[in-house]
Amino acid sequence: MRLTSFLQSDNFSGWAFILPYLIAFVPLLLWPFIQGFWMSLHEWNLLAVTFNPAAKEFIGLGNYIRLMGGDDIGWSLQPMWPFRLVVSVLVVALYVRSLRRRAVGYSHHIMAGLTLFTTVILLGLTGDWYDTRFWIVVRNTLVFVAWVVPVTTIIALLLAIALNREGRWAATLRSVFFFSQILSVTVVTLIWQLVYGVRNGFIANVLAPFGIDSPNWLTDDQLAMGAIVAATVWWSVGFALILFLAGLQQIPGERLEAATLDGAEGWRKIVQIIVPSIIRTVQFVMIMQIVLHFQVFGQSQLMTQGGPGDATNVWVRYIYQTAFRDSEVGYASAMATVLFAFMMIFSVIQFWVTKRQES
Repeated sequence: MRLTSFLQSDNFSGWAFILPYLIAFVPLLLWPFIQGFWMSLHEWNLLAVTFNPAAKEFIGLGNYIRLMGGDDIGWSLQPMWPFRLVVSVLVVALYVRSLRRRAVGYSHHIMAGLTLFTTVILLGLTGDWYDTRFWIVVRNTLVFVAWVVPVTTIIALLLAIALNREGRWAATLRSVFFFSQILSVTVVTLIWQLVYGVRNGFIANVLAPFGIDSPNWLTDDQLAMGAIVAATVWWSVGFALILFLAGLQQIPGERLEAATLDGAEGWRKIVQIIVPSIIRTVQFVMIMQIVLHFQVFGQSQLMTQGGPGDATNVWVRYIYQTAFRDSEVGYASAMATVLFAFMMIFSVIQFWVTKRQES
């Protein structure tokens, strides 16, 4: 009797829907993660273990100590101070504005605190690290994410507002802007290498009639990261655009008409009416981009090979180098586990913010 009731209940329907995912999740995701964490607790040389499985040595948290530890660690305002100053001032200004409007919740406190902690504290740490390159690539990854996510979000939102209308031209432009999303990272990097070419690139040809030499976009350590950011924004904006269009189409037309009658136009209408109406979509887009762009690899590998120096070397690329070039699989697994922890933190924040808004 109980079995019959369970089979007829909503709980059974729910489990039936997620069962195929669970069947794939355990062998394809959960078990590899457990195996990766186990490997991170060992001195695991790829070549040695391939020929002799007993060659690995259990060292506990040794790889994590090597990753996190250091000597003479200090803090300074000097590293990347213009970027840190701009981000800090912007976060504080938005936070104060929210306080004055009494629109601050726990999620605002957490996000403001995490942003300030990252820009003011983490990006200002100096010293002799056991693995200096790891913290360089972490910093590069944070800078990459800090630029790509807000720029992509703002551009995609403005494009979605402009194209959220009936008509052949709007539909055509939506397709055009989404086209970049279907391209592979190899094609995207090839396109942007042609754009950045010093002699015959698109930018070089535009500047040539004015007698201006094109910069070495991909070999200048001051410009290379910005070049990768621009290419990534162009590639990513289509997906965010579609999500924002879906959110905008859920806003009742009466609300927008009432706002227009009340004199809300332009930026005021966007900030006070449109964004609050799709705030969950905005949060979803930003969190998805954060998780996605923390795993950036192809742009750095194909456009600059992490150079010049380590100016564009990023987290996943360094893991790849450590595992397959240096054969230090255990140490690479430790770095991957730390990256997974970052992903989990942002996922939990997203889940918590969403649950608070639903309640």
